[in-house]
Amino acid sequence: MKQVVQNYKSGELAVLDVPAPGCRPGGVLVRSSYSLISTGTELMKVSEAGMSMLGKARSRPDQVAKVMQSVAVNGMPATYRKVMGKLDSWTPLGYSLCGVVEQVGAGIDDVKAGDLVACAGNEHALHAELNWVPKNLYAPVPDGLAPAHAAFGTVGSIALQGVRRGEPQLGDTALVIGLGLIGQLVAQLLTASGVRVVGADPDPARCALAERLGAAACGDPASTAVEAAVAELTGGHGVDQVYLAAGGGSNQPVELAARLSRDRGRVVDIGKCRLDLPWNAYYEKELDVRFSRSYGPGRYDPEYELDGRDYPIGYVRWTERRNLACFLDLAARGRVDVAPLVSHTAAFDDAVETYRRLEDGDLKAVAVLFRYPGQSAEPEAVPEVTVPAVRRSAGAPARTATRTPVRLAFVGAGNYATSMLLPHLARRDGVTLSTVVTTTALSAANARRKFGFAEATTDLDAVLGDPAVDAVFVVTRHSSHAELTRKALLAGKAVFVEKPLALTEDELAGVLAAVEESRNDRIQVGFNRRFAPLLREARQRFGTRTGPASVRYLVNAGRLGQGSWYARQGTEGSRFAGEGGHFIDTVSWLLDADPVSVYPVATPGGEDLQVVLGYPDGSTATISYVTTGAPGFPKETLDLVADGKVLRLDDFVRASVHGPQKWVSSRLPKARDKGQSAELAAFVRAVRTGGPMPVPLESLVATTSATLAVRAGLAAGAPVRLASAR
Repeated sequence: MKQVVQNYKSGELAVLDVPAPGCRPGGVLVRSSYSLISTGTELMKVSEAGMSMLGKARSRPDQVAKVMQSVAVNGMPATYRKVMGKLDSWTPLGYSLCGVVEQVGAGIDDVKAGDLVACAGNEHALHAELNWVPKNLYAPVPDGLAPAHAAFGTVGSIALQGVRRGEPQLGDTALVIGLGLIGQLVAQLLTASGVRVVGADPDPARCALAERLGAAACGDPASTAVEAAVAELTGGHGVDQVYLAAGGGSNQPVELAARLSRDRGRVVDIGKCRLDLPWNAYYEKELDVRFSRSYGPGRYDPEYELDGRDYPIGYVRWTERRNLACFLDLAARGRVDVAPLVSHTAAFDDAVETYRRLEDGDLKAVAVLFRYPGQSAEPEAVPEVTVPAVRRSAGAPARTATRTPVRLAFVGAGNYATSMLLPHLARRDGVTLSTVVTTTALSAANARRKFGFAEATTDLDAVLGDPAVDAVFVVTRHSSHAELTRKALLAGKAVFVEKPLALTEDELAGVLAAVEESRNDRIQVGFNRRFAPLLREARQRFGTRTGPASVRYLVNAGRLGQGSWYARQGTEGSRFAGEGGHFIDTVSWLLDADPVSVYPVATPGGEDLQVVLGYPDGSTATISYVTTGAPGFPKETLDLVADGKVLRLDDFVRASVHGPQKWVSSRLPKARDKGQSAELAAFVRAVRTGGPMPVPLESLVATTSATLAVRAGLAAGAPVRLASAR
């Protein structure tokens, strides 16, 4: 069989042919399917092997002390021969894999040949085609968990044991320092436990990844961003736990932990970082410093690991093996998502080249997998997001005209509602502002005074149950849109909901389930740009399109203000998830089609985003959503090119069409009209007359699905296909 080995003296890596292990009693023989490279622990070992003898001595003072003791006992010549003999030998690499049981040893009755298992241990879960694994170092893989993902079992156990040592409680806030492989898993496990997580790492790409996977906020530990996030989330008290998942020789993680911990907080060391504790800082807060020992209780105990003697569950609830099984279960149930952590999968035969690329920095990765012979190198499946079908129950009631005036209720009265919607509605004939609902009594009273609402309340149910209310405007924070829309539909109201309609596929499905159940499809999402008079005129001047088009849409979004709720990705979704539907809807309206593919690419840290949309006729649109541009540059510029013509929009102030006949809008300065007034007029008219909604529900769903697909594409690093539900 083949195995990855390294010579610690010379640093040479090789894939050697070595004898296959036998199947001994008390364990199983496992043929590897996938094994995981720990880009922290293993690369540190590989790097040390490439050092000079002096460098090796400096990096391992513990081993130097043992050598000096041996010199004192055995003399220099004997010690030298012993050390050189040990250094100049092949040593194994690897400690986390998934494979298929090939043979079962005596005394094993919990698995059989052919079963899929995850294996642990730096002597038993090696980068090798075959491994003998004792009973307490493997766990069966739950149904539905892919072998490649089960290969994370060991590193997942390390992260899980670290979290257990921190003893988090529901509602806690934790700081994870170091967002490599272990840190990413720690952050996900804490989030799954109901803990708000702040991450610290100098790599902006790792910070962005952690935020996409649930962290409340992440940033460079050298900046003020992490400290500001901790202060906001904890009211200035400091975090309940700090998890040190960083390596290296800097003492910065330990000092940062002391500064951002609350009084009597806990600091858990999971990685291998420098621990020169600043005595005063730790003493004054009486911080509890804890160490997490690898995979959990049983580690380094030969009677547990080799002889298979378990610890009674009544005395030791979470052992090494039980941690392994627990992490696999969490991954199988989707509580932990390891797929976005896989940066590269390499054939096992390419192991040496893969290590070289990692060490040289050519391959930047959080996690790398080796794929073994017998595992087909299937082309990676194209990620897919299903655009749910809009189902209307048979016998849906006919749309009837309402009385005049149309009575409107507002749920939410924040900045957008009071600046962009209510001023248009307050002076519109045929409209009565009936009730405003807010979470605080004072904000409701202010909206009532400014815009003339008949009533102000904090009781949403009373408004939804009021038969005099014809339509409900949902203008709240993003995380509440889908649920409020669902309730209003079930109450039989027409609904105008600001974008986004939903932040997840499940939320979108819930809205559509309400449509089907209530037989009420009266929804409008606040995609106002398609109603902008200047853009509509430019589209008319462009004329009918016959060939595929290319669209470029630059959105100079700018940076968020300090403390903006838009930045709370853990609860309110990403910034693009909240605003991107505007631009996707505009392009789809211009092209008169819904997208069939989405390919997003982000700069490191996710500050700037490029989203390429594909359409059925071959048209493409690139939406550049950037935060790093000049503040004085226009926010939105759009170019559509097709059939020898170009349509250009300059921030809803000027527009032009270049072709056989040139058209340029008035050069006199105009206020930007992004279509809110016309959009509201169309909605009110549809409610009053019983006519169709201004935008078909199918189009709203397609735009929402395309917006959601951006997150899936970023996680997979690949285009996403939008598949219509049958």
